This record gives sequence, C-alpha cells and structure tokens, in this order.
Amino acid sequence: MTIKNYLILFSAGIFISSCGTNPYKESNKKYEEQLKTLQKKLADKESVELKTINTSTTLDTLFTKQISKLTDSIYKKGPTTLENIKTEWIGTVNFNLRKPNFVIIHHTAQDSLPQTIKTFTLERTQVSSHYVIGDDGKVVQMLNDYLRGWHAGNATWGRNSDINSASIGIELDNNGKEPFSEAQINSLIALLTKLKKDYNIPTQNFIGHSDIAPSRKVDPSALFPWQLLSEKGFGYWPEETLEKAPTDFNIEMALRIIGYDTKNLNAAISAFKLHYIKTDLTPIIDQKTLDVIYSIYKKQ
Repeated sequence: MTIKNYLILFSAGIFISSCGTNPYKESNKKYEEQLKTLQKKLADKESVELKTINTSTTLDTLFTKQISKLTDSIYKKGPTTLENIKTEWIGTVNFNLRKPNFVIIHHTAQDSLPQTIKTFTLERTQVSSHYVIGDDGKVVQMLNDYLRGWHAGNATWGRNSDINSASIGIELDNNGKEPFSEAQINSLIALLTKLKKDYNIPTQNFIGHSDIAPSRKVDPSALFPWQLLSEKGFGYWPEETLEKAPTDFNIEMALRIIGYDTKNLNAAISAFKLHYIKTDLTPIIDQKTLDVIYSIYKKQ
C-alpha cells in the first residue's frame, strides 16, 4: 500500500469516527426534556391556590421580559470559556430548580395595596416580593417561588449572607403603626401552610425582616402576632413558664446560634426583643430578656 493510499484510508477513518454515535446523546436529550419541564414551571404565572380566599396575580411587560431573559440563560449549553484550557459541554440528567428554605415577613410601610404593587412594578425601585397580602386578606402573587426576589437587601441569618437567593418574601399591607387585620393574618397563615408543605421549610426559618437586618429594619412591627404564627407551626416562641438562664449563659453566642448577626450586638438584642418581647425594644438585658433568649436558644 502506498503512503498516499494509507493517508486516504486514515483520513476516511477519522471522518467516519467523528460521525459516529455521540456517547452523550441520550443524556443530552434528557437534559433538554428536563429543561423544558422546568422552563414551564419558571414561566408559570397562575396565582397560588389557597383554601380560604381567592387569589390573583399582577403581571406587566417588564416581568415577562425578565422571564424571557431567565429562560434564555437557563438554556445556555455552550462550554465555559477558559483561557488556554479546552472545555466541553455534556449535559447532566441530575438537576432541578433551587428550593426556597426561608420565608421572610415584611410590612410594606406604605398606605395601600395598590401603592405597594405600583412600587414593585416600577423598574427604577429595584425592590420586589413574591407575595403581597392586603388588609382585606387579598393575596397578590408577583413572582414565581423559584425565582429570586429583591426583598431582603443586605441581610444575614446564621451563615447565610444571601437571603434573597434562599427565601420567599411576603409583604403585608401595613404602615407599621396599625394592628394587622384578622383577614390579613388568616390569609398569611393559609399561604404559609402551603409554602411550608410545598418546600418543606423548617419551622425556625419563618422570620422577619428585622431579624435578618437588625441594624436597618424594624418590620414587621411589634404589633405582628408572632406567637399566633408559632402556635400554627411557623417560627419559635418562648415557653410560657420560662426557665432561668444559667449564670454563665453567653448572650452573644446564643443570639448567633439562633441566627442573628451580632456584629452590632445592641441592634441584634433590639431586633430579638422586637420579635419576642415587644414591650421594650431597648438593648438593655434584664432577667426576662435573658430567660427568653435562653428559651429560644434551647429550641435550636
């Protein structure tokens, strides 16, 4: 065989080999199928179904554009570009959407449900929430649970420093100076029941904006019924008969274990008291505050 003929056969072999079956064809196909399923879930704009009230959803063109951008980004299949390093794309079949693990409760500090919705539908405000609940109990869903809302801002809970990526935000139509209505709290409990079941959110992970941002926020206010929520399985509440804290009890360590950012210890104490004491929001530690911190610490 001449060298010329050998080279022809060699080249033909390479060509045939390159046209052979892709060993990852099947997994890439399954990857595509799963993406389509998740795309539908992400783009779902139906309101949630709650047992106690009728719910609705508010959409606008900016929302739709954002969804389109996210859809495009999750469909990206090109390999990552690294300088001087060869990369390849092979789709895995083992993935799903991110699961929210916290619920953060806010009050709007505005005067009406329409005003809050307007705030959340203006691009320049750069703030949003997954749900808004009106004083009359109406629930408005504004963002798919699997998407990252912009409600928590610069906040920390435990070792989690990006609360927006791990949470669902719920805004209650309340200016922060008035009691929350029975209809509003009933709707909130109905929504929390659904969210806890859907995402298996731990009891201790139902918290307030003031808990995760003690130096900046005071919502929901001292009028918010945390004890009632705790009785329904959303968040902890101290025992009715408090056990006295040990003499060597470390308050700062306990607050950190509960979840509070204690870089500003006075702010963390005030935030704790806003949630659990309510009648005194100063950073002063009296015996009752000490014992309440100890009670919540023991539940962790």
